[in-house]
Amino acid sequence: MSSLSLARASGTTSLPGLATVRMASRELFACARHAWLMRHDVLAPVLPRDAARGENVVVCLHGVMATAGVLRPLRTRLARSAHTATLSFPLGPGVSALAERLGDALAHLHDDVRLHLVGHSLGGIVARYYAEHHGDARVVQTISLASPFAGVPNARLLGLPFARDIDPGSALLRALGQSSLAAGSLPHLSIVAANDALVPGAEAQALPGWEVRVVDECGHNTLLYHEGVMRWVEARVLEHAHAQAAPAPAPQALLRSA
Repeated sequence: MSSLSLARASGTTSLPGLATVRMASRELFACARHAWLMRHDVLAPVLPRDAARGENVVVCLHGVMATAGVLRPLRTRLARSAHTATLSFPLGPGVSALAERLGDALAHLHDDVRLHLVGHSLGGIVARYYAEHHGDARVVQTISLASPFAGVPNARLLGLPFARDIDPGSALLRALGQSSLAAGSLPHLSIVAANDALVPGAEAQALPGWEVRVVDECGHNTLLYHEGVMRWVEARVLEHAHAQAAPAPAPQALLRSA
C-alpha cells in the first residue's frame, strides 16, 4: 500500500471514461442488491444468544434508507471468525436515539462478550457514538464504512433529527472528532470509498486520528459488498479479538487499496 496525498483525499476522485462506467455499473448493482436484501431482518434484532463469556461478537449497523438485511453478506463472511449481531433502525431518529436502541439490543448479550461495532454510512456514526457515550466496557473497537464523520452537505434540509446530526459542523460530529483524539480512545478503522458521491472525499469519511483505508473505483454502497473490505474487517476483528485498547496513533494514516 502507498500513502495517499492530501490533495488526492480532498474530493471525489475523477476517473477516465471507461473506469467511470465500470464503477457506476458496480454501484448500480450494489443499490439493486441493497433493495433486494432490505426485506430481511426487519422486525427484531438478530442476536447470538449462545455467545459465551470472552467470545467475540461483531455488531453490524446499516445506514440510511436500508435495513439490517443489507448486512447479510458481510455478516456471513464475519461469521467464520466470530458471532454476529444486527438490528434495523427506523428512518428519522437522531444518532443518540439510535444508540439507545442499540444499547437496548446489546443488553441481551452476555456481560463479558467482546463487542466489535461495524457500521456502514450512518451506522458508523451510531457505532462510534455508542462506544464513546454509553460506557459499555465490552466494546473493544469500532469500524466505519463510508461514514460521514465530516458531515453530508445540506443534510439539515431533510428536516429529520438524524440529518441535523450529520450536517457538516454539527455539534455531535465535532464532539466525536474531538473525543477520538483523546488518550485511551477506542481503536477505530475508517474504510472509505474513493468515488463516493454521497460523502465525497476520503477525509470526509474518516474519524480524526485513526487509520484510514481507501478503496479505489468504489462508490458508497459498493463498499459494503466489496470483497477486499470484508477481508479487512475480518482481519481487524481477529487482530483485536484478544488485544486491549491502544492509544490513538498520530498522525492519521491515509492508505489506499493495493
